[in-house]
Amino acid sequence: MKSLRECIKDAENNKVAIGHFNISNIEMLWGIFRSAKNLNLPVIIGVSEGEREFIGIKQCTALIKSIREEFDYPIFLNADHTYSVDKVKETIDVGFDSIIYDGAKLSCEENVKNTKECVEYARKINPEIIVEGELGYIGQSSKVLDEIPSGVDLEKGLTTSEQAEQFVKETGVDLFAPAVGNIHGMLRNTKDPHLNIERIKEIRDACGVPLVLHGGSGTPDEDFVKAIDAGVSIIHISTELRVAYRDALKLSLQQNPDEVAPYRYLKDAVLAVEKVVTERLKLFNKII
Repeated sequence: MKSLRECIKDAENNKVAIGHFNISNIEMLWGIFRSAKNLNLPVIIGVSEGEREFIGIKQCTALIKSIREEFDYPIFLNADHTYSVDKVKETIDVGFDSIIYDGAKLSCEENVKNTKECVEYARKINPEIIVEGELGYIGQSSKVLDEIPSGVDLEKGLTTSEQAEQFVKETGVDLFAPAVGNIHGMLRNTKDPHLNIERIKEIRDACGVPLVLHGGSGTPDEDFVKAIDAGVSIIHISTELRVAYRDALKLSLQQNPDEVAPYRYLKDAVLAVEKVVTERLKLFNKII
C-alpha cells in the first residue's frame, strides 16, 4: 500500500487530485470510504479542531487505522485547520498522517515562525508526517453562507507567488494552501466565485510543492478541473457533505416518524454522503 506522500506524488504526476473529506461521525466516514473503495482511489479524511473534540482525537486515529489495516487501503487522516502549535503537536503525538497549521489570520512573520515549529516537531517525531501551511485568509466556517465571509477579500487578499515562494522556503512545509478566490463554506443561492486559475499556476511554479485547495464546496465544476491542471493536488470538501447528510436525515425522520433505531434512519444520510463523494472523486480524477 502506498504512503500518503506517494499518493500525493502520483496525483501530481497524473494531473488529478486526492479528495479530502471532513467527517463529524462514523456514519460520514463509512459513506466516504465506501465511495473511495468502489472507485479504487486514495482518500484523505479530515477532522477540524471541533470535529476532533466531538469524535475524540485518539478515536479518530483508531478508526482510520483500523479501516486501513482491515482493508489494506490508502485512507489517511488529516488534522484539518489547527490554530495553535500545541494542538498540532497533540495530533502528531497520537499518530495523524498529516496536519495543517492555519496561521492565515496572523501576521506573516508569526505564521512563518509557528509553521516552521510545527514542521520541525513533525520531522523529529515522524518524518513521514505531511505538514501543510496556509497563507491568505478565506474564512473559517464550513457552513451555508448568505454572502462572502467577513474579512475575505477575493481581490486584494489573493496569495502572491512571491509570498508563497518565501513562505515555503522559510517553513519547509510539504504542502501549501493559498488564497486563490476560494472561500470556506458555500453560498446559499449561487455558486462560489470563480477561482483565479492563473494565480494557482504562478504559485505552484514558484513555491515548488503541491497545492491544496480549501473551501471546495460550492466551487464550479469547471474550476476544479482547471485548478488541478494548474497545480492543485488535494481538494477539501466539507460543507457539501454536511448539507447532504442533514437533508437526507431530515427526510428520513419525516418519512419514518416512529423509527427509533439510529442505524435504520441514518442509512439514507450515509448514502447521501457517499453519492456526493463519488461525484467529487470522479470529477477530481477525470473519470467519465
